[in-house]
Amino acid sequence: MRNKNTINSCLLFFIGIIFLTLPYAKAEGGTMKLISPAFDEGGIIPEKYTCDGADLSPPLKWDSLPEGTKSLALICDDPDAPMGTWVHWVYYDIPVSTQGVPENVGGDDRPEIGGTQGINDFRRIGYGGPCPPGGTHRYYFKLYAIDTLLNLSPGATKKQLINAMENHIVGRVQLMGKYRR
Repeated sequence: MRNKNTINSCLLFFIGIIFLTLPYAKAEGGTMKLISPAFDEGGIIPEKYTCDGADLSPPLKWDSLPEGTKSLALICDDPDAPMGTWVHWVYYDIPVSTQGVPENVGGDDRPEIGGTQGINDFRRIGYGGPCPPGGTHRYYFKLYAIDTLLNLSPGATKKQLINAMENHIVGRVQLMGKYRR
């Protein structure tokens, strides 16, 4: 019995290691990175990027995209929402030539910097900032490196984007910020 438990423990350890390395892709220059000049990983998202402020999308920067990346996709959601995960931003077919998105991408279907925006759970195109009903919530900005252009129409949902990305993700990384009203 002891040998079986040891083998099971080892298997779980290795599965855990594999799982932990999946969200990150190695690229020539290192691991795919995502940062914001507006807040640190795990830090507080400034009010101007929330419903209590100007509700602007925050600036984001990335680098070390994996080889074979043809487009990028971005999803921001809040898993702490009372009715389940709340989607704040769906953005796809972002050109790989970009090294990030500026503050205030806006609500255009096809922003000036390129790409296409989907619909969020506020039922509008583009970004909808943190607006928790109570308590501290976590907001995950997830960047996906995709091996193709998805060519989804403007206004796609998170679910439609995830379905379109299936079998095309070559890397991903996330940045988490918090907000409390």
